[in-house]
Amino acid sequence: MTLIGTSDLEVFPLALGGNTFGWTSDERESHAVLDAFVEGGGNFIDTADMYSAWVPGNSGGESETIIGSWIARRGAHDDLVIGTKVSAHPQFMGLSAANVVAAADASLARLGVDAIDLYWAHYDDESTSLEETVAAFEGLRTAGKIRHIALSNYSATRVAEWIGIAQAHGFALPVALQPHYNLVAREPYESEFAALVEANGLGVVPYFSLAAGFLTGKYRTREDIAGKAREGQVGGYFTDEGLAVVSTLDDISTARGVELATTALAWLQAQPNVVAPIASARTVEQLPALLAAASLSLTPDELAQLDAVSARVPAAV
Repeated sequence: MTLIGTSDLEVFPLALGGNTFGWTSDERESHAVLDAFVEGGGNFIDTADMYSAWVPGNSGGESETIIGSWIARRGAHDDLVIGTKVSAHPQFMGLSAANVVAAADASLARLGVDAIDLYWAHYDDESTSLEETVAAFEGLRTAGKIRHIALSNYSATRVAEWIGIAQAHGFALPVALQPHYNLVAREPYESEFAALVEANGLGVVPYFSLAAGFLTGKYRTREDIAGKAREGQVGGYFTDEGLAVVSTLDDISTARGVELATTALAWLQAQPNVVAPIASARTVEQLPALLAAASLSLTPDELAQLDAVSARVPAAV
């Protein structure tokens, strides 16, 4: 277990992504995945109020509702750390103060909890003054509706501005950053965010940790993803350099007797200030490879191999 940044939130070094709940996993399958995750030592669950509004027939909030029904079935959640996000739900777009409060109340109701452990500003809203948004998050915290504040999909400049506003007003500082970061997408995180993260004690919780499944090795050609649910997400990773990363992962994983996903996540977990990469599982069978990353320590040589091959991937990916 490790702490998220400067918070008191102690988490397993892998976060279970809730984006599949209500999308590629129905409620029964999602509950089974959540049960298996906890049984395997996990306690950190990441979702968003907009999951999964993109699915025909959905309206947003399906993932939170499924997690909420699972929590209700368990009858306890003190052993869990639940993070959810605001700004992109179809009914709660943006980060105006009124919207942030209304969205948080809706998330609390769907999750069936008294407080959200980690509340993320999902996407920057430049149409709303940052001072208004920061104050709204602080208001939720002082009201006891959220415990800690975190930022996702913000530019480094805006993260620094948020921190500056919070410091100037004596508000609680963000404790975590959720960037797009993995072996085939190291930029812009490493050049633009890493120093800011280090200076401010932020915990890093990367999303697309497995590049939407590309780093599991199951997609070796474009034909492999044709017609799949994640086709739009995975397609951008297909470059010669990206496939070279998968090949190196394959070599190391074969030698260690683990799956490619395990090795890819272990590389992320070894990076400075990374607390818990986010990975999703559509089925229970996909979980062991994810959970195994917590106990896999890559050697300096293995890390160097992965560093070298991934550094060749075009930054635009």
